[in-house]
Parts: sequence; structure tokens; C-alpha cells
Amino acid sequence: MAGLRNEARLSLEIRTKSIEQTLIPLVTQITTLVNHKEKARFTEKTSRSLIRVGQGVALAVEKFVSVGQTIAAENMEISEDMCEACEEARMAGSTIQRLTMIVPSKGNKTVTEKTAMVRSARQLLSAITRVLLLADKVIVKQLLVSKDKVLNALNDLDKVTSFTDFVNYFSKFGNDMVELAHLTGDRQNDLKSEKHRAQMGAARAILERSTSMLLPSCKTCLRHPDCGTAKRNRDCVFKQMRQALNMIHFIVTDGGCSQMNGHSSPITNGDSGIGLDNVHPLASKALKDLEEAVELTRVTGVSGQSCEKLHSALDSVIETAQDFTDSAYTSHDNREKIVQSCDQLKSDLQTVFEKSSSQNQNDLLSTQEAETAVLKTITSVNGLKKQLQETAMDQASELFKANEDHDLLKCLKLGGINGNVKKVDELSVKFEEHREQLEEVCKLFRHIATTEPLVITAEHNEYVLRNIGEMVLLAARTLAEYSNSKIARENLENFAEAWESQINDLSVLVKEVNDFCQGRMDKPVYLSLPRPGKHGTSMRGPRPIKLDAEEQAKIAKLGLEMKLITSEMDAETDKWEEPDNDIREGPLKTTQDLFVQAEYFSEEGYKLYKSVREFVDRVPVCAHRDELLSYLEKIPPSCQQLHSTLKISTVGKAATFSKVDGAIQETKNLMNVIAKVVTTSFICATKYSIDYRRSPGGTRRWRTSYENRSSSDSESMHSSTQSDGLNRSSSSNRQFSSNNSLEKES
Repeated sequence: MAGLRNEARLSLEIRTKSIEQTLIPLVTQITTLVNHKEKARFTEKTSRSLIRVGQGVALAVEKFVSVGQTIAAENMEISEDMCEACEEARMAGSTIQRLTMIVPSKGNKTVTEKTAMVRSARQLLSAITRVLLLADKVIVKQLLVSKDKVLNALNDLDKVTSFTDFVNYFSKFGNDMVELAHLTGDRQNDLKSEKHRAQMGAARAILERSTSMLLPSCKTCLRHPDCGTAKRNRDCVFKQMRQALNMIHFIVTDGGCSQMNGHSSPITNGDSGIGLDNVHPLASKALKDLEEAVELTRVTGVSGQSCEKLHSALDSVIETAQDFTDSAYTSHDNREKIVQSCDQLKSDLQTVFEKSSSQNQNDLLSTQEAETAVLKTITSVNGLKKQLQETAMDQASELFKANEDHDLLKCLKLGGINGNVKKVDELSVKFEEHREQLEEVCKLFRHIATTEPLVITAEHNEYVLRNIGEMVLLAARTLAEYSNSKIARENLENFAEAWESQINDLSVLVKEVNDFCQGRMDKPVYLSLPRPGKHGTSMRGPRPIKLDAEEQAKIAKLGLEMKLITSEMDAETDKWEEPDNDIREGPLKTTQDLFVQAEYFSEEGYKLYKSVREFVDRVPVCAHRDELLSYLEKIPPSCQQLHSTLKISTVGKAATFSKVDGAIQETKNLMNVIAKVVTTSFICATKYSIDYRRSPGGTRRWRTSYENRSSSDSESMHSSTQSDGLNRSSSSNRQFSSNNSLEKES
């Protein structure tokens, strides 16, 4: 407690926007008081106004102090410090009120009164700032307690040996994660430092993505306990999440020591603080330092100290440029241009040394020559900076143009499904080479990024790609060893999706850095929880409604429970692989099967529209209802579009391909709309306690073109789609997305 008291007294640094905004009105009022005391002449009206302001300050301080004392009573660890700061604030407020009631006259010493007012104002500001910082420590403590709960839940999950225990522990973990997501999100938005906001966003993004990978990796490990790659895969997820939790601790404790498993260790990693081994100098900073040092010579000339500084700055520039020239993926042309730019910079800087040392202040010609040498050196600095930017962009462009990710992941999946371990091992070598190239791009973009948030985002991408890449290969090897395992297949699909999502994040980073380098000063992207575009749709609807913390937690908890129920069912169905078993998912074997099922899906879309339209009538008039109606009205046009596509007659292979493409695309569009409708319906049902389970549910089977279609209750469609809206997975989605091979069959 003594340490906390000393810290509160010594450090009054304001790190959050909320504290800063709280202090601004007080500073304004006190400034008004001090300025009034400076005036030589006072009218009666001015005196009355001054008294009212003093009374207002005292009353506001008293209310503020009462809140501080309440916080002190509820948090004994800061009670003594808080009460002391509150008493100090009360005394300063009373002094200010007394001073405002003294009207200056010819015989009064206004200078003395002004000095007393300034002293009291400083005392009040200091005391209130201490109160706010102590209150902020309570919030920090709450966040750290929540972080520890998630960490303990992770440790419990790490020890489970049965699926039943896993479901129970995962449910608790889900609740703890929802709480932590809200607290860290609020903290991220409140932090003043852009760097700290970006760091928190990176840590939260890792937790979000890792949570989605935790479930299938643990299921695979439980299903195949003797599989070494499955265990390593799961352990990688746990390690990544623990490091992200460690980073959150680091941020909220203002860069203090992190506590992991009872041991403290300072974080000395890169700018993001997550996972990277060393802190390397950045090219953008090295170039900026050199440019400033050269500019300074205009004023100071080149003395012994400035000469040493210039040489040091130049060495740092050359060192960072070597990361570009040493890269195996830098083209020969770019490498030569960088070397030439560095040589030119060295030559120009040597000219600055020569001209500055021989400069005569009384000689106009020598002064002009020194200025010309400085300008030429700055031009060379900017030329090298531009060349490094072009080199990084060329590498990124070549990488995205090749688009190897899709083909490599597809081949890895096929190798795993076919149980071809040798093929998976061969592809793993190529995938690792591709991953290294991606990491190299991240490294170069970290060099050319000119803002701390962009630097942190680049480092975050490098770290996550390194980890997810390793986990993708482990998941592929597991599937190759257990090629008939549905859970192992689901695990690989999940990690492949995470990889592709991270590649998309990298493409966003490339655009952001390029825009910034080109002078398009858009706001940097901060990776955060949750990210937009959950359902992969670009359609725009009404402005989303912001739920309070309790509503969000309730919905998120229900989503996790539904996902766990699905996982438990998958674990059971994995035991039934006989082709005649009705519980198996039915594949679409022909293009005609696809068209029949798409038409059936269109009909069910109309039924869902009617069901939800009736449900809307039970929702009170509110913003949620308007949002639901807006999404709902998009279902009939989407169904009609899909129906029209299916009615197109085809002759020949090309026409069939076109129809298959159209059917799949229109089905995906319809499913995106349905996902939004169901999610919003679920929000309404939860928020207003509406029972949406009135009609009995039924079961659906995939039908072929030879089966007779029969109508059944639309509630089953509603329920299954609802699961899709919350968890982004449904059997229909898997069927239409995984059977693109029908195009080849035609």
C-alpha cells in the first residue's frame, strides 16, 4: 500500500481520455478565477459573478469528494490514499470559495490574493488528479482480475481429459472471455496513447482469433489423445493466448513487469510487445533522425559532437537499409538502386562535413555552398526513403499477385483427406517458404511505416502469420494421420480460415502504409475485437444498434452454448461413418442436385420471410425493429434472383459452369441476408423476452433430384439459420461452399 501511495504522489501522468476530459472544465473555471483576480477594477456585477463561480467550484468539489470517499470505502487497498486526496481537494475548494468572497479595494493587496488563489488552484488540481488516478487503479484492478480469471480458465482447459469436462470448462471460459472483451475494449477506447491503443487492439485480436481456434484444436486432441501433432497444435493456441493476456497486463500496468504463473518478468520485445525477440532500429526512424541532424547543421555547423551524431545516424540508416538489400525476395534492380542511394547519401554527407568545416560566416559564397550541400543531402535522404518504400511495395505486389495461399491450402487439405502424409510433408516445405516471404513483407513494412500504430500492426501481422502458419501445418499433418476423422478435418478448415483472414489483414496493412506514404492521411487501422464483416458481406443496412454490456454478454453466452452443443453432436456423429447412416451429411453429387437444393433453399427463404414477418409484429416499435425490417425486406428480392438464375436453360459446358457459379453466388447472398435477419431477430427475442419457439421443429435432409419434395415446418430452417448467424457455420453453408467441385464435374 505504501508503494501505491508513493506512486500516486510521484506520478500524475494522465493516460486516459476520460480523466483528461474530467479535468478540462475544472481547469477552465480555475483559469477564470485567476484571471478575475488579476483585474485592477471590479464592478459589483463582477464581484457577484466571481462569488457564484467560487461557490460552484466548492459545490462541485464536494460532490466529487463524496464519490471518491464511496470508492475508498469499497476498495480498502486505496482507502487511505483516496481519503487523503479527497480531504486535500476539499480544503483547496474551501480556500478558493473564501478567496472569491474577498472584493479587492484600494487598501487590499491583490497580488497576495492572486498568489493564494494560484496556490489553491494548483493544490486542487493536484488533489483531484490524484483522486481520478486512484479511481482509475480500481478499474485497472478489475481488468487484471478479469484477465486472471481467463488465464485460470485456460489452465483448467489445458488439464481436461474428457469432452464432457471440456464443455463445462469451456462454458466458464466463454463467460470470462466476454467480460474481458468488454473491459479491454473500454480500456482501449479510453487510452490516450495511440501506441497503447494499437497494442491493446493487437492483443485483443489475438484473443479473438485464438478463441475460435481453441475449440477445434482441443476437440481434435481429445478425440485423438495419442496424436503428437494434435497436442502441439493445441499447445500453440494456448501459448499464443497466454502471451496476449501477458500483453494486456503490460499495457494496463503502464509497462510494468508482467505476472505469469506467479513470476514477474519485464517485457523487452518489439514495439507490439508480443512475441518478437529483439528491438531492431526502423528505417523510417533512422532516416528521420538523420534528416533532423543534417537540418541542425544549418544552425550549429559541424562540431565534434554533431559530427559524431551525424555518423551514428548514417550508420543506423545503412544498417536498416541492409534488411532490404539482404532480403532474398528483393529484385536485383531494387537492390542496385538502394545501394546507389546509400552511396550517394554517404557522398553528400561527406560534402556537408567539408563545406561546414571550411565555412566562413563572413563569406557569402561559402555559406551558400554549405546550404546547398545540406539541401542535396536532405534530397538524398528522401530519395532513399522513397526507394525503400517502392521495394517493400514491389514485394507485396508480387506476393499478392501470385496468390499462392489458396492453392497451397487446397492441396494441403486434399493431402490430409487422402491420408497422404508424404504429400503433406512436401507441401509443408513450400508453405513454410511462402510463410517466410510473408514475414519478410511484414518486416519491410514495419521499416517503412511512419506511425507507431502502423508499426505495431505490421509487427502483429508478422507474429500471427508465423504462429498460424505453424498451426496450419500441424493440423494438416494430424488430418493426414487420421484422414477419416471429421473433427480433424474441421480443425484444419478452421486454421485455414484463420490464415486466410490474416492474409486479408495484411492486405489492409499494405494499403494503409501505402496511403500514408503517399500523403493520403487516412486514419490507421487498429485491430480490435470484434472486427466488422462477420458474415463476409458488403451490403450496407441501417446503423447498427449498440447493446449495453449485459445484453452483449447474454447474447455472446448463448452463442457459445449453441456452439458447444453443435460440437458435442459433431463428436458423436464422428463415430458414425457408415454411408447408409441417416445422420451423415449428404453430399451434392451432381450439378442437378445443386440446382434442386438451391431452388428448395429459395422456397424456404420465402417461408422464413413470412415467419419472421409475423415475429416482427410482436416486437415493440424501436430501433431494433426498424433494423430487422430493413434486413427482412431484402429476402424476397434475393429469393427471386436465385429463382431466376435457376430457371435459365443451359446448353453446353460453358453455360452450365455459368449457371453453377450464379447459383452458388446467389445462394451465398441469400444466406448473408438470412444471417443478418436471424441475428437481429435473436437480439429482439432476447431483449424483449419474446418466445420464438412456438411451432415444433422438424428435421431436414438433403434431397437429390430423384426425391419428392415435401413441405415441412419452417421453424427448423429458422433454428438452423439462427445458429449460422451466431456461429458462422451451418450444414447448408458447408454444403454450398464445399461443393464448388461441381463446376469441374460438368
